[in-house]
Amino acid sequence: MVRIFNTKEEITVHAANLFVAAAQNAIQKQGRFLVALTGGSSPVPLYQLLATPQYKTKIDWENVFVFWGDERWVALDDALSNAKMSYDYLLSHVDIPKNNVFPMYKEGFSPQEYALEYEKLIKSHTGEEGQFDLILLGMGDDGHTASLFPGEKVLHENDKWVLAYYLESQSMYRITLTAPIINKAKEIVVITFGQNKAHALNEVLSGDYNPEKYPMQLIKPLDGKLLFLTDQAATNK
Repeated sequence: MVRIFNTKEEITVHAANLFVAAAQNAIQKQGRFLVALTGGSSPVPLYQLLATPQYKTKIDWENVFVFWGDERWVALDDALSNAKMSYDYLLSHVDIPKNNVFPMYKEGFSPQEYALEYEKLIKSHTGEEGQFDLILLGMGDDGHTASLFPGEKVLHENDKWVLAYYLESQSMYRITLTAPIINKAKEIVVITFGQNKAHALNEVLSGDYNPEKYPMQLIKPLDGKLLFLTDQAATNK
């Protein structure tokens, strides 16, 4: 499903309302809310809005458990860290227990070692089912999402839930949830906007199936919902 908005501000408000509703529903039904956050610049306004009194007071943060969809393998205080961004704009401003937050980085581990540990962490909260209540994603203008980049071997992973690999084009290690676990989620919300996303979004939604070139096409929920929140600029072919 695709929802098209006139402004980025409208996208932000809608995403915040979806986040609150998903949290409230999950906590009411099962006593906890499992969410995977996204990085980059697109979710910053969303995190800022969720940190305001109007929104943060609607969520029982004691029962929120935060993971990430992907991460650059950098220290948690590095400007490139998705976790740092999320703390700066959201997590440092809400009453969430420290033990409820699971950054995709840990000192003393190699990326590959921590990918295995991170999968164990997820399983300790979801069991073998591996189902998140909500996964937030973005999409690059090359059609990538999380750290599922065009042409990379990670696109063909069918078993592992978390994978780390060296991304030659960026000269760094990335760690990411894989398509199999993302597709287990109850809700997947993709925030993508701007004219530079128009070509990729059109190919993802209406083009031939070619996930090797447009990895976002791998995201096909098994039983859950997939929602794209976008703007007019990104839907102009």
